[in-house]
Amino acid sequence: MPTILSYVAVSGGKPTRASFEVLTRCRQIAEAQGWDLAAVVLAPDAETFAEAAGRYGAATVYAVSSPDFDHALNPPVLAALTTVIELAQPAVVAFPSSEGVKDVLGALAVRTGGAALADVAEFDVSDGAVEALRPVMAAKFMARTRAEAGDGSPVLVSVRSGSYTDEEAPVQPTVETVVFESDASTVRQTLREVVAAAGGAVDLSDARVVVAAGRGVKDDEGKRLVEELAEVTGAAIGASRAVVESGMFPATAQIGQTGKVVSPDVYFAVGVSGAIQHVAGMTNSRIIVAINSNPDAPIFDVATYGIVGDLYKVLPPLIEELKKANAA
Repeated sequence: MPTILSYVAVSGGKPTRASFEVLTRCRQIAEAQGWDLAAVVLAPDAETFAEAAGRYGAATVYAVSSPDFDHALNPPVLAALTTVIELAQPAVVAFPSSEGVKDVLGALAVRTGGAALADVAEFDVSDGAVEALRPVMAAKFMARTRAEAGDGSPVLVSVRSGSYTDEEAPVQPTVETVVFESDASTVRQTLREVVAAAGGAVDLSDARVVVAAGRGVKDDEGKRLVEELAEVTGAAIGASRAVVESGMFPATAQIGQTGKVVSPDVYFAVGVSGAIQHVAGMTNSRIIVAINSNPDAPIFDVATYGIVGDLYKVLPPLIEELKKANAA
């Protein structure tokens, strides 16, 4: 029976939400196709995450433990994934799309002889091949793509966060502990520093709520209001390229075509005009609340709720009401 293998990424000591979204989609495909569902975890203590993978339906969990995965470098990740793919012989391997996955997907395809579909918004299996929709031209259009691998090689696919909803379907997984030792002498990279994401407490890529600042945030008072709204809503702070280039927010906060792709439950676009390059990074948000003084701003075309007004006048009473709601 063919196997679909789902990669569970671990960040900050816990599996990412996007991983469970992809695992949920893999379970749906496995059920429809009559396939086996397995997951792979790379972490310093990978076995501890097997129960979490089983909670989302993974019948088998390949656990690869090594301190090399604490701050992932490509060579050990590639070697470990190649080992697991050789062991599991999956027909499809699905990943949550992330910067780290983008870094290794092509090389993994070469090593395994597989085909790779990167950064897709939807995927399914039909007649033994993977069919996917992939955003192109800053997500203005969707391209339909298809890949099939032969001779036992898998199709590798990475999926944008927010494309699917994570749904639990608990099973008791079988844990396959994969012995792995990397050769440090083959690693040519040196990890010198890990730059923390903006906002500190909440990871932007995995956040349930995001407050994003745009060009309408003009000074320290505007920045303070954005930070206060993020604090009261438990949000991560994002930014458009304009306010990153002005130096008001760090580059790690940038959302968009050349920044991060986010998919929160709620996205506050504060003073964000809605340029297509920015929208490309946040259209998967489930609820978009736009605050902008320009009623013709393109952000209102994608917003769920729109507030036309000066953010300096809109945010203070909004923050006060949210504080009251939290205290109630």
